[in-house]
Amino acid sequence: MIFVHLGAGAADLDISSKYICGVTEFIKNKLKENEKHEVFLIEANPINIEKLKESYKNFNNIKIFNIGVTNNNSKKIEFYFAEDDLPHYQTCSMNFENIKIHKPFSKISSFKIDAIHIQKFLEKNNIKKIDYLFIDLEGIDFEILSSINFKKVDIRNISIEYITLGSRKKKLINFLLYRGYSYCGYGYDHSRFDFLFKKKVIIWNMIFSNFLHFIDHRHIKIFNYLIFDKDITDVFSLKKILYYFILRLKKKFKKI
Repeated sequence: MIFVHLGAGAADLDISSKYICGVTEFIKNKLKENEKHEVFLIEANPINIEKLKESYKNFNNIKIFNIGVTNNNSKKIEFYFAEDDLPHYQTCSMNFENIKIHKPFSKISSFKIDAIHIQKFLEKNNIKKIDYLFIDLEGIDFEILSSINFKKVDIRNISIEYITLGSRKKKLINFLLYRGYSYCGYGYDHSRFDFLFKKKVIIWNMIFSNFLHFIDHRHIKIFNYLIFDKDITDVFSLKKILYYFILRLKKKFKKI
C-alpha cells in the first residue's frame, strides 16, 4: 500500500493536540501489519520535520518532504502562521485569511519555502496509485485535490479536511461524485473534521451526499447514521432525522 499525507504536521508528537493524530495512528497500525507499505509525508513547516522523523523512527519506507504543494507552477510560496500558536504552529497555511479566522487577535508572521505542483510531486516520485490520501492543508485542501490528474493517479481512499472548505464543500462533493467516489463517513482525523471518500459506487451514499454540503458539522453524526445504519428499526428516530433534513432544506430555500 501507498500512503500520502499532505500537511502531516508534527504527527502524534504535537502537545497542542495532546499527542494524538488519527491519521498517524492509522498509518502506523497499517505499517505494523505490513512493514513494506510506503509512506510519503509532506509538511511545509520546517519546525515539524524533526518531530515527523522522531514519530516514524521505528518504521521503514518513510519519506519526509519539507516542501509546499501547490496548484500552480510557483517555485516558492509564502506560508502564514500565528505567533502564539505554539509550539508547532499547526494552523500554518498559504491562506492568510484562514489564519485570521482561527487566530483573529494574534500577530501573523510568514516564511517562504520551496514548492512543487502536486501532480509534479506525484510524477517525480513515480506515484501512480495511492491507497490512502490524507489532505490537511488549512484552507487550500480542495484546490490541491482538484489539481491532481485522476486519469494518471489511481486514488482509492481520500480523507480530506472539510471544516475550512466553506462554500467549496459542495464543489468538493460534486468533484468526487463525478469521478466515481462515494461518501463513507468521517475520515481519519481524530477530531472528526475530515470526510472520507472511497473509489466505489454506492448509490445510497451518492444520493444522500447531495445534502451533505449544507449540514452543520455538529450534525454530521446524525447524517452518517442515516446513511450507514442498514437496519434502522426505530421508526421514530428515522422520522426525527428526516424532519431535520426538511427543516434544513426550508432554511436553505428561504435564503435564496
